[in-house]
Amino acid sequence: MRFKNEQTFNKFVLSKKEDSFHDRYELALQNVKSEFGNVYPLIIGGKKIMTQTTFALHSPIDTRITLGYFSRATSEDTINAINAAKDSFEIWRKYDYKRRIKICADAAERLRRSKFEIAAWLSYENGKNRYEAMADVDEAIDFIRYYCASMETNRGFSTPMKSAHNGETSISVMKPYGVWAVIAPFNFPAAILVGMSIGALITGNTVIIKPASTAPTSGYKFVEIMLDVGLPDGMINFITGPGTEFGRNISRNEHVAGIAFTGSVKAGHEILRRFNRIIVRPAITELGGKNPAIVTESADLGQAAYGITNAAFGYAGQKCSACSIAYVQKKIKRQFVEELVNRNNQLKVGNPLERNTFVGPLISMDAYKNYRTYVRLASRDGRILMGGRVCKNGELRHGFYVEPTIIEGLLGDHWLLANELFVPILCLIEYDNIKDAIRSCNRSKYGLTAGIYSKNKEEIEKFIEGIESGVIYVNRAGSATTGAMVGCQSFVGWKKSGTTGLGSGGPYYLTQFMHEQSQTMGSIRST
Repeated sequence: MRFKNEQTFNKFVLSKKEDSFHDRYELALQNVKSEFGNVYPLIIGGKKIMTQTTFALHSPIDTRITLGYFSRATSEDTINAINAAKDSFEIWRKYDYKRRIKICADAAERLRRSKFEIAAWLSYENGKNRYEAMADVDEAIDFIRYYCASMETNRGFSTPMKSAHNGETSISVMKPYGVWAVIAPFNFPAAILVGMSIGALITGNTVIIKPASTAPTSGYKFVEIMLDVGLPDGMINFITGPGTEFGRNISRNEHVAGIAFTGSVKAGHEILRRFNRIIVRPAITELGGKNPAIVTESADLGQAAYGITNAAFGYAGQKCSACSIAYVQKKIKRQFVEELVNRNNQLKVGNPLERNTFVGPLISMDAYKNYRTYVRLASRDGRILMGGRVCKNGELRHGFYVEPTIIEGLLGDHWLLANELFVPILCLIEYDNIKDAIRSCNRSKYGLTAGIYSKNKEEIEKFIEGIESGVIYVNRAGSATTGAMVGCQSFVGWKKSGTTGLGSGGPYYLTQFMHEQSQTMGSIRST
């Protein structure tokens, strides 16, 4: 099976049909409106279950828009989902891997055919502009196809071994663990949810999916697709409601064999602490970042300003790989700041449904409040070079819109320099030499992504050799720290940014959902 990245928008541009892309997206925006206000059930054991209570999903674009109502699962519902997944595992694990590949590949094709509608939902529910929303859906498709190709290339992860003795044959076989809980974040509600879920399913496990309560719609539609293409009942289960209660229930249930989680360090560590209280179980986590970019005096400053702007303020900074700190060599700092400010003055903050919007809203009131708190800290302890205001003009007053913000003058141990912010704030730090910059980067408790802009080979080599991050970029034109592509850049966190050291969208990811069994067969002697 040949893998190729989806890259929808790029394909439209290359074929000179960019207007057609926009027409289809606009049509999808109108089509999904007919579903606003729907009530969404849980899906347990293939059955759609309505709960006594629901919660409303409002759009961060305009909180007056009610997108739907989602079921609030009880502890009993979660236990029922675990039991359904447990009972189904004995069937699913015996499926030939080629049969599992076929089901997943069919799901990728079904998702591809509905990509514009799913992208429209993403824009409404988590505020992504059309380009980022489509890239999210593309990445979900890429994950499915890449993992299908990986299973096929590795023959279901069954490997012939050497024979220790005459008359013996040995093989190494990777086998699924059992029931996996998948807990997904709001910022990539299609890509990350689908990637973790397919990773578990295609390797023979069964899953219980818990999407973020602020962006559950695309997850629900993914589960519907999986059931429509023939995934047997109980193999995939869908739970919505309070995350804390869900985490507590799966952590103390011995029938849950593993957990895949993407989110904050605080939430991830709490889940891991509870999850391994009974018995040590596999946990695949990606826990955010504090991602630096270094700009040296030999850098192409225009390229650096463009890449850092995209990395810092794409999706309003709400990416775990967002560039949060730029270390700038002091000789070129003034010139770089001019380039950076000029670039950022061109960004449009506004409704992400509009064609030219770059920065859409924050996801929630909590994020909105955090932004204002961080700006106050920056005003007190540093200098705001641009931005720092919430947007209340016109229709924007009904959403969570803020300005991209650039800060300088903070000291090295400042709270804003040490912690993940998840809002569009970029801090600038001046440095003398490349060793100082790398040392400052590595003081972080995180180690997800990092970038450098330099024309000096020696500086680049020092960066590659010394930086403590799982994903690094050198002179990347499009983005300093974001934009990993499935099959091209494994997305892996070091230090507190992850727990396994094996990245999604890479060659080793699927092995985490399985454990190895060594099988040796002696010859059968006739009697």
